[in-house]
Amino acid sequence: MAKLKTTYFCQNCGSQYAKWQGQCNSCKAWNTITEEVIQKPEKSDWKTSTNETKRVSKPLKINEIDASKEARMQTHDQELNRVLGGGIVPGSLTLLGGEPGIGKSTLLLQVSLNLPYKTLYVSGEESQKQIKMRAERINSNTNHCYILTETKTQNIFKQIESLDPDIVVIDSIQTLHSDYIESSAGSISQIKECTSELIKFAKETATPVLLIGHITKDGHIAGPKILEHMVDTVLQFEGDRNHVFRILRAHKNRFGSTHELGIYEMQGSGLREVSNPSEILISEKDEELSGNAIAATLEGMRPLMIEVQALVSTAVYGTPQRSATGFNAKRLNMLLAVLEKRAGFRLGAKDVFLNITGGITVDDPAIDLAVVAAILSSNEDVFLPRDHCFAAEVGLSGEIRPVQRVEQRIMEAEKLGFSAIFVSKFNKLSLKQTTIKVVLISKIEDLIEHII
Repeated sequence: MAKLKTTYFCQNCGSQYAKWQGQCNSCKAWNTITEEVIQKPEKSDWKTSTNETKRVSKPLKINEIDASKEARMQTHDQELNRVLGGGIVPGSLTLLGGEPGIGKSTLLLQVSLNLPYKTLYVSGEESQKQIKMRAERINSNTNHCYILTETKTQNIFKQIESLDPDIVVIDSIQTLHSDYIESSAGSISQIKECTSELIKFAKETATPVLLIGHITKDGHIAGPKILEHMVDTVLQFEGDRNHVFRILRAHKNRFGSTHELGIYEMQGSGLREVSNPSEILISEKDEELSGNAIAATLEGMRPLMIEVQALVSTAVYGTPQRSATGFNAKRLNMLLAVLEKRAGFRLGAKDVFLNITGGITVDDPAIDLAVVAAILSSNEDVFLPRDHCFAAEVGLSGEIRPVQRVEQRIMEAEKLGFSAIFVSKFNKLSLKQTTIKVVLISKIEDLIEHII
């Protein structure tokens, strides 16, 4: 038996060192370098049998490569299909991260129970009885889902060979360990080794693998950053545990867009897909209040109507406060400077608070006009009509700039029953018959005339 070799890894960024030191030179973190075994003799393939002949990869001309599109595996979860770009790609590796208790295991178990394919759900955190209790709560009856509680990759691959599933779900990658690495489960070397074995299995058999990943206190997926480079898709499950709504985003997707958004509602019977996000992003009110404006924004290919709330009040202390939730605070300061310089509103001595309802963060510049309208509404204490919405960018000189795909925003506003939408005069519109009134404005003074 060969002698085991050890080296030192930073548990924060994965940098390798020949000897121990107190601070990592790469990420500047202290006391994160630990000793790990890096080599073990006679490492075999993920397959248990070694007598099979292996095909050797040969170089091909790019014109000779078969580019026929392989059909994606459709799930019954339309939100997940949208975020993945149209379904699960055969042979892909998808990593789902999120805070503890946010609903990662519930989401993938619910997807596994509703898939029309033979699915193997591998759990290293819960027993089979615990998973059965959760499945009964979801109220799903299926004969296609198999549950396995195992953390050793070699045993998992033995069960995969005998079962031959169409999809494999791992909950979670930090609980797996391989015999070829001596370190404990969840360490840098174990996560890299287990992920490499799963990637080789997925690519050779064209079986998609869904992984659940833990996150650190900083919100990043636990383990080395190379883990996110190795997988094909990185999904983030976000939300506040004190609220019922969850947001699924794609931070990396080799097979689709990274701008798509999926919204769920956590219920006692599992996660409910929210097909109309505007129902949660626009609050219901019995009376008309100032400081509220509706913006037409886009997340990927999906148009959303969100509510912008603003509060402008006299500064109690010497320095006025500027606070923004779900919106870039620097952009808020820029818009306030435009209102002060171009429109003559004295907001320098007033507190300004801004909030995007629904708990989401928006970076679309098309909501600038709604932010300005909400601030002016609160400052002048006049209410905006509930059936008016805004979609335009505000420039530093006070001009109203056009935004992309404005016609899609107009159609969404019309579908939701809005009577008027304010857009830039410089947008090129080709809509002929619309029931919604399109108000064209070119500068910020035009907006003030409509509001005040």
